[in-house]
Amino acid sequence: MTIPGFILRNALRNKRRLILTVLSVAISLFLLTILLTALKLMTEPPTTDQASLRIVTRHRVSLANVLPEKYQYRIERMPGVEHVSKFTWLGGIYIDEASSNFAQFACDADRIFRIFPEAVVDPRQEETFVKEKNSCVVGRKLLERFRWKLGDRITFQAGLWPCDVELVIRGVYHSEGLDETLVFFHHDYLDELLGRRGMVGTFWIKVANADVIPDLIARVDAAFHNTDAETKTETERAFQLGFISMMGNVKLFIGSICTVIVFTMLLVTASTMAMAIRERLREISVLKALGFTGMMIFTLILAESCGLALAGGVLGCFGAKILAETLDVYKLSRGFLPMFPVSAEILTVGMLVALGLGVGSSLVPAYTSIRTPVVTGLKELD
Repeated sequence: MTIPGFILRNALRNKRRLILTVLSVAISLFLLTILLTALKLMTEPPTTDQASLRIVTRHRVSLANVLPEKYQYRIERMPGVEHVSKFTWLGGIYIDEASSNFAQFACDADRIFRIFPEAVVDPRQEETFVKEKNSCVVGRKLLERFRWKLGDRITFQAGLWPCDVELVIRGVYHSEGLDETLVFFHHDYLDELLGRRGMVGTFWIKVANADVIPDLIARVDAAFHNTDAETKTETERAFQLGFISMMGNVKLFIGSICTVIVFTMLLVTASTMAMAIRERLREISVLKALGFTGMMIFTLILAESCGLALAGGVLGCFGAKILAETLDVYKLSRGFLPMFPVSAEILTVGMLVALGLGVGSSLVPAYTSIRTPVVTGLKELD
C-alpha cells in the first residue's frame, strides 16, 4: 500500500465522522467567506478607473448641511475642472420604507453621464432625459426589481425633503463598476418643487487628470473659507469611506464573529483528530515498532488532518462563490446588496484558514501519540 493510500484509508475508516467533520468545516468556511465578502463591500466599496478622476465637495460640518447653488459657477471655472454637477440625495419613499432602500439623486441631467462615464445609457434615451424636466434615468437592476418599463410614472413621497416627486422613466443605464440601483433626475425639478431655494447637498467634480486633485481640493476649500457654508472637498473614495464610517465599527463587529467561527472550527477539527488518533494508538505504536520515525508519523497525521480541513474549505469557500454568482443576491437581499463579488483574495484567505485549521488541530494529538511509549501504546487497546 502506498503512503497516500494509507492516509486515505485512515480518513475513510469512519465515514460518518468524516462526512460530519467535512460538512461542519464547509458550513463554517461558507459563513466566513460570506462575512468577509460583506465586510469588504462595506469597508472597501467597489471602485473604477474613472473614480480616481472624481472629487466631492460637501458642507464642512456634515452631509446634513446644504451648500448654496452659486458655488457651482465658481468651481467650474477653476483650472483642471472638466465637469461639475449638483448632486442632492432625495431620500424619498417609494411604496413603503421597506421598498425604499435605494438612492435617488437630483443632478444636472446634461452633465451626470459625463461625470460618470462608466454608467452607459442609450444616447436617444439620454437626449430625452435631458429635455424632459420631470424625467429620470434608473439603474438596470432597479428596473428589473420593480418591473418598471420606459415611460412608467413613479412617485417618491416626501422623505428628507418636504415634497413629493413624480417622475417619468426615460432611460436605463447599465455599468460594470457603478451601482445599478440608482435613480437620477433633474435638480432643477427638485428646486422648483421646493420653491427655488437654490440649495445643494454636494457637488461632484470630474477633473482632467488625477495629478491636479490635491491642488484642486485645496483651492476649492480655500475659495469658500470664512463663508457661511464652508466646504470640505475629498476624493470619491474618501467620501464613500466617510459615509460608511457612520454605520459604526462594523469591522470590529464582523471581525469578532469571524474569530468565533474560526475558533469553533478549530475545536471541532481538533476533537475529531484527537478521537481518530486515540482509536489508532495501537496502530501508531506498531508503525513506530516497524521503524517509522516520529516525524514520519507526524506527517501522516498532519496530511490526514489537512486533507479533511481543505476538503471542507473547498466545499465552503467555492460553494459560497458559486452561490453568489448563481443567485440574484440583489433580489434575495431586497435591494440591500446591489452586488456580492466573492474575490480571489477572500477565497485565498478562506483556504489558508482551512489549512491553518488542519495544522493546528493535529499538533497536540500528534505530539501526544508520538510521545507515547511503544509498549504503552500496544497495551492501550488490547
